[in-house]
Amino acid sequence: MAAAIHPQLPLPVRLREETTFASFLPGANQGPVRLLQDDPAEAHERFIYLWGAPGTGKTHLLQALCHRAAQRGDRALYLPLRQMGVPPQAVENLEELPLVVVDDIDAVAGQAGWEAALFHLYNRVHERGGRLVMAGARSPGVLGIALADLRSRLAGGLVLQLQLLSDEDKADALRLQARQRGMFMPAEVAVYLLRRCPRDMHALFALLDRLEHDSLAAQRRLTVPFVKEVLRL
Repeated sequence: MAAAIHPQLPLPVRLREETTFASFLPGANQGPVRLLQDDPAEAHERFIYLWGAPGTGKTHLLQALCHRAAQRGDRALYLPLRQMGVPPQAVENLEELPLVVVDDIDAVAGQAGWEAALFHLYNRVHERGGRLVMAGARSPGVLGIALADLRSRLAGGLVLQLQLLSDEDKADALRLQARQRGMFMPAEVAVYLLRRCPRDMHALFALLDRLEHDSLAAQRRLTVPFVKEVLRL
């Protein structure tokens, strides 16, 4: 499993192996996904702000950027602010990396120390010619950022919005993710999960984790009867 490591952080941030561009079904988000995949050496915008409701795939795409950087031999850091519980000093010296990715910026909105730290990080990365990608649940103007200079930076780069997938696309996304893990999920299984389970992508992929584990343990294929047995639906 890939890991993004920096000496300023107490622990390495591990990336999920399956969070690649190849395993992401864009649906209505083909434009934003294509722009995210632009070659950094040719990209006009060095700063990107990605936003969308929970379940639109922000974290997947941010980690996919780090995986892509690793494939090119570049160092990258994925920093999920909602999960890590690190102080603002954690972003010091990150401008040394070719790519810095900050997830869940809305988790620190209104916190003066963090807002100042992210503002200065932006400036340092810009001066060094690196690439900075941040993501949040809402657009820059309604994110709750108090520091006007940071709001201006967030809105001044390339702002990309992600849309929720349709039910048909969610079924296709489940089948694609299963295929990336070496499993075959029949269309009727994907449809059954969407009809009987919570339909946000976080919950559906968590179910897929469980089904993958149980199908390997039982040496069973993914069928509707097997899903009913595992999930007791």
